[in-house]
Amino acid sequence: MDVFYNPDGIGDVLLIPIKDGDRYEIEHEKFGDITKITTKAGDILGYNIFQASEHFDLKEKGKIKLTESFLQEIKQLFQANNLSDPLDFDLSPKFVVGYVTNKGPHENADKLSVCQVDVGTETLQIVCGAPNIDAGQKVVVAKVGATMPSGMKIKASELRGVPSDGMICSQKELGLPNAPKEKGIYVLDDSYSAGEEFVF
Repeated sequence: MDVFYNPDGIGDVLLIPIKDGDRYEIEHEKFGDITKITTKAGDILGYNIFQASEHFDLKEKGKIKLTESFLQEIKQLFQANNLSDPLDFDLSPKFVVGYVTNKGPHENADKLSVCQVDVGTETLQIVCGAPNIDAGQKVVVAKVGATMPSGMKIKASELRGVPSDGMICSQKELGLPNAPKEKGIYVLDDSYSAGEEFVF
């Protein structure tokens, strides 16, 4: 899970997004420097922590990976401001190395493939449109819950009627420098292991 801190563009505010919502249908509640953002039905969309640099030692800017120790600091701030929300966030890596164990045709689309991808702890079914996808490859998988560099959030979906849990990424989608212009997923070499976090 990522949080965001952009003091030059937004100010001294730590943004903790949890889920998307209709910005015209939201409510705010203040707890000291913490603003809790919810839907009118009470679903939590996220938190904004103002004067963030006074509460945390923020050396990074932009997207910041939320670690267990950073989460503990946030929980302490919540307790100090009488905000008892549990903050049970999934901190497992969302960009991981996958091994394509099987590639089959999509029953409703000639240019799509249905892949079974071993990501270490489980096997995911992912529908992929890349022309160079094949069984036996090691690839970068954006799991459900990942936020792409473009800002797009990866969700469980159906592509032409077939369930897909995640995305097999190209270098361009990962925002890697010198990414090739041709369409195609990023095929990794054998030094990578299925399930390990892909850091970029």
